[in-house]
Amino acid sequence: MFKSFTLSLVAAGAILSSTAQAHFQMLYTPDLIRERGGQITLKMPFTHPAASGHVMSVDAPQSFYKIRKGKKIDLIDTVKPISWTSSENTGPAFEADVKLRGLGDHVFVMEPAPYYEESEDKYIQQITKTIVNVGSLPTDWNEELGLATEIVPLTKPYAIYEGGTFVGVVKSDGKPVPFAEIEVEYLNYKPDLKSNSFSKTANITPPADAFITMTIFADANGTFTFGIPKAGQWGFAALNVGPDTEHNGKDLSQDAVIWVQAHSIK
Repeated sequence: MFKSFTLSLVAAGAILSSTAQAHFQMLYTPDLIRERGGQITLKMPFTHPAASGHVMSVDAPQSFYKIRKGKKIDLIDTVKPISWTSSENTGPAFEADVKLRGLGDHVFVMEPAPYYEESEDKYIQQITKTIVNVGSLPTDWNEELGLATEIVPLTKPYAIYEGGTFVGVVKSDGKPVPFAEIEVEYLNYKPDLKSNSFSKTANITPPADAFITMTIFADANGTFTFGIPKAGQWGFAALNVGPDTEHNGKDLSQDAVIWVQAHSIK
């Protein structure tokens, strides 16, 4: 009985540990809405942004491109390897320098190589979107891109007030995913683009570990709403919703990720 109780405590601890920090593929640039175009850098660590947690060792992305006014522009040749440092370790990551030309939405999509998570004996692939707007002219932000899985925003991801809401629809092969499980994290440690690291100081102190990674569920139509309490960037990851479920003979969690930015009212 004591052995069973001890094992239960260990299992509970593992569950708490796994829920406290979620894997998130980042596709980060500081400002998702800009007055003018020009050169930007996008950083791509696979890490735990709310806790400045472990940086996973990943392979080069399978694809990286942007959509602008319905046109797909391949950017894979702009991707180069870097190292990213968190409070726990330094690990491999990637970055891309790209130029924003013209007004409107620049929808960046990064499809990473599947990552093997040894502790769970499975692969994870987080197909990630970040939308950068130039000149407050909306063009492509709410378009479905035909990805294997994606979160289609119903709220402009770059034009949300602090205290406002973000609404999206989780889709797999173009169809809504009923009751999809979605993890939410706040980018609590500011990324330093020069040193390729998270800041050492958190923006906020979560009231409990349960607030590091929050879990919500979509409704029967695959739609979810989340109230954003703090200005900054927030990541939404719909888990295990893609059509591909196996890689190299093991289970694959094919996830849909989108990053949004809320702005303070001054």
